Amino acid sequence: METIYTAIAETFELLGTLTMVLGFIIALALAVRSLSRKEGGAKAFSTLRITIGSAILLGLEILVAADLVRTITSKPSIEEAVILGLIVLIRTILSWSIQIEIEGVLPWKRALLESGGSLMVKQIKADHELQVAYNDKPEGSAG
Repeated sequence: METIYTAIAETFELLGTLTMVLGFIIALALAVRSLSRKEGGAKAFSTLRITIGSAILLGLEILVAADLVRTITSKPSIEEAVILGLIVLIRTILSWSIQIEIEGVLPWKRALLESGGSLMVKQIKADHELQVAYNDKPEGSAG
């Protein structure tokens, strides 16, 4: 049974890592599209920063889930439990700092709770709307 739980935790770890890597690729694509629409470097940088931060947030949340699965399903020694607890604490602090950096507000002071995934989806939707508007623009118009 422990082998199954280990496989589940490793799957979560892989998903967390893939989330961050794919998020980075999506962030680059959104930033390039922003530049191709001539929105300026500041907008492209902001898009890149928010999307990468969101992907890291989501990835860290998944990695914390992997740590929790490991803790719950194993019989760790006190030393292993302390190490896992410190890892979760560090990842949580990283998540908070990234969230504060992205939103400019302490997580417990936000009016609406948003996860890294919802922030990333919001950024992708905003990019899609801008792309549709850009594609619908007449050829000769300035912009």
